[in-house]
Amino acid sequence: MDTTNSPINPAPVRRGGFFALTPLLVFLGCYLVVSLLAGDFYKMPISVAFIAASVYAVAVMRRMPFAERIGHFSRGASDPNIMLMIWIFVLAGAFAESARSMGAVDATVALTLHLLPGSLLPAGLFLASCFVSFSIGTSVGTVVALVPVAAGLAGETGMNEAWLTAIVVGSAFFGDNLSFISDTTIAATRTQECDLRDKFRVNVRIVAPAALVTLGIYLVTGSVAHVPTDPEPVVWMRVVPYLLVLVTAVAGMNVMKVLLLGIVSSGVIGLATGSFSLMEWCGGMGRGITGMGELIIITLLAGGLLEMIRLNGGIDWIISVMTRRISGRRGAEGAIAGLVSLANLCTANNTIAILTVGPIARRIADRFGVSRRRSASLLDTFSCFTQGLLPYGAQMLMAAGLTGLSPLAIMRYLYYPVVLGVVTLLAILWRYPRRI
Repeated sequence: MDTTNSPINPAPVRRGGFFALTPLLVFLGCYLVVSLLAGDFYKMPISVAFIAASVYAVAVMRRMPFAERIGHFSRGASDPNIMLMIWIFVLAGAFAESARSMGAVDATVALTLHLLPGSLLPAGLFLASCFVSFSIGTSVGTVVALVPVAAGLAGETGMNEAWLTAIVVGSAFFGDNLSFISDTTIAATRTQECDLRDKFRVNVRIVAPAALVTLGIYLVTGSVAHVPTDPEPVVWMRVVPYLLVLVTAVAGMNVMKVLLLGIVSSGVIGLATGSFSLMEWCGGMGRGITGMGELIIITLLAGGLLEMIRLNGGIDWIISVMTRRISGRRGAEGAIAGLVSLANLCTANNTIAILTVGPIARRIADRFGVSRRRSASLLDTFSCFTQGLLPYGAQMLMAAGLTGLSPLAIMRYLYYPVVLGVVTLLAILWRYPRRI
């Protein structure tokens, strides 16, 4: 039946139970369990797992015509946040391939090898990612800028590519969590009605220990790196696109404008230096965009799947269960942490998760004597912790698309999000910092 001319009216959110979350379990079962049983993270394509879960989610939506179910699934897939992510993926693919063809990645890797000894490469990459993410306030932008450099370093030094990629992906959430211009920080402080600086003062006292512990891990494990004794000379002109991208991002330029500027600068320098012809440049951009094809498909399927979970009442059910038996301040803080983490699992977007449960978290905080700045800090930190470990999160998918690695292969080395989660849980249990 042709439904292209049939308007899909917004359906009311149903009163769901645990059953509403089963599409997510189907996805995890297909992807994670099959990969673990096979002993190979590349055996089960993530796109196939999402198709299976999406078919299941549409099939189990009760008391609704099939055409209407498809309409709501499509509405979730075409959500403005999803479409913005797709445009970023397209531009990122074009920029990554343009920069690679022009020699920007090789030149940046050579510069890094000249500046840092082998034992400090992992720690230096971690610090650089923390600085960039704090400066630009976006984890996706950090991944786009630094993952190609991490992959190039792996090729030059023989270090594990998944390990170096995970350093960038994990530390990208340092700034996403702390930066004053991060959308998660803004969402957390607005929903909790507190000042940005107050939230930062609480947040940094929890995040700083986690960052220092992770830095210590990389300082110890970095001793296995072997840097070439005679690295390639640095061609400074070819470093310009990456420097331009970093400088404009730090200056606060929109990430899409940053990527467009990177594409143009790579093309101009590549044409001027004879790295490629005009047609070769266009062909390279086409390959980069095509290489993001599976990532775009996964993003669309994830958007539709998560909309079906929301529509079936999955998120409302989580909120109801988590707020039913709260007692005391620790319980209230644990409930806030659990709410935003579970909402993040169902939305794969930490900003949306904060906006979803933020008003409820504020009421919980007021009722049980949790300060607004403390609840804002917990919302932001646990949303970044969860997002940092999602195999279907935008950051992980972007890193996988840029390197060709499996998301699960990268997840094995995500130290910072795990340490951040453990430190924040301890902060709840020990009521640290006590005067907040």
